[in-house]
Amino acid sequence: MSVTQIDIDDDALERAMALSKVRTKKEAVNLALHFYAEQQERAARISRHFERAREWGAVEDAERLHRAEKDSR
Repeated sequence: MSVTQIDIDDDALERAMALSKVRTKKEAVNLALHFYAEQQERAARISRHFERAREWGAVEDAERLHRAEKDSR
């Protein structure tokens, strides 16, 4: 772990600490960093799956089915 000195938005930090129920600033910052990294990794995985589905034609099939269902109403 590295030691870093940074300026942090006090209001955002206070809100994050209250919502997450952590007790220290360090815990709040580490939690936020982990949360952000996990969200970005998840978004990248979803994007890769979506691109694979598009390559297989699954997206077009789903769009075609959706249009057919919508038109039949």
